[in-house]
Amino acid sequence: MDKITATTIFESLSSSVRLDVFRLLVKKGLDGMVAGEIATALDIPPNNLSFHLKAMSYAKMVSVEQEGRYQRYRANFPMMLDMIAYLTEECCAGHPEKCVDIRSASACSSSVLPPISIDSTEV
Repeated sequence: MDKITATTIFESLSSSVRLDVFRLLVKKGLDGMVAGEIATALDIPPNNLSFHLKAMSYAKMVSVEQEGRYQRYRANFPMMLDMIAYLTEECCAGHPEKCVDIRSASACSSSVLPPISIDSTEV
């Protein structure tokens, strides 16, 4: 991922509506949701949601698939993982053993954090 792409994604996520939509779509997994379901779940007027979904599509945060007269939106999981990798690729200046204490202080479940290899041992 390059800096321009990362900046576009962060700008898109700076909207609380878009952040809520993205988190909801991540929660729904590969099934995604049609626009009306998203609007109902988040109590967002459809015309307002349409504006945000268009911006999220432009930023490649979501994919959209036509299903008859509905549009199904899905979180772009590869992009999300690329963003996490972009943010963490230089963590601890190439010394993963320094990250162990930082990870243990995080509220994030270790099951969703990438493994840190220390002397060929997974932490």
